[in-house]
Amino acid sequence: MNLRVDIITPFPPLVEAVVETSILGRAAAKEVVTYHVHNLFEYTDPPHHKIDDEPYGGGVGMIMKPEPVFRAFDTIRETAEEDWTPRVIFPTPDGQPFTQAEAKELATHEHLIFICGHYKGIDQRVRDHLVTDEYSIGDYVVTGGELPALLILDAVVRLQEGVLTTSESAESDSFSAELLDGPHYTRPREYRGMTVPDILLSGHHGEISDWRQERRRDQTRNRRPDLWKKLMKTEQQMLEQKNG
Repeated sequence: MNLRVDIITPFPPLVEAVVETSILGRAAAKEVVTYHVHNLFEYTDPPHHKIDDEPYGGGVGMIMKPEPVFRAFDTIRETAEEDWTPRVIFPTPDGQPFTQAEAKELATHEHLIFICGHYKGIDQRVRDHLVTDEYSIGDYVVTGGELPALLILDAVVRLQEGVLTTSESAESDSFSAELLDGPHYTRPREYRGMTVPDILLSGHHGEISDWRQERRRDQTRNRRPDLWKKLMKTEQQMLEQKNG
């Protein structure tokens, strides 16, 4: 499956610099993903080429106008398959939290469209009639939608088959299961008096696996009490079902 990604933004260089680099760039080079970046200003009206205007009803801040976004969307539609069913993603602080489960679900689709917002907000008609998914990357606000869109995109692209070197690289990540990832070590064995745990050098694969699992449990318990509580509830339910 080849994933097509369209990104509507007023700042194409910001997006292009990222999708041409590292894992995202590798995915494009392997022809697993194709990126299409649309400059929102190219869909504005002369002579001022504005993408924002004052809000109806008053209030502070400017609102992104609907016309440029709808026109960019129409251009994408013209080059897509007749039976296309894209996921149209709008990163926003008031969206649902973006999780690894959401990334896995989006990774099963063939066409993703990102709309990058700016200013105080975007005309609600865009959200009502174009957007299918609204995601928040955390309880904070950033300047524009490009960085959140790229974070979401990165999480999705790395799950595409053939992008990472091994499937285990994704399967063992934090949030791919109930537990966070644990500590990792590589050569040299000793550096500035800091040493690698002996268990990792023992060659006892079963004991190493147990050690890693325990470190993941420690990490989750100490850093994410919410996830730990959820895991404990799941394990308790499984134990009750087993004991019948």
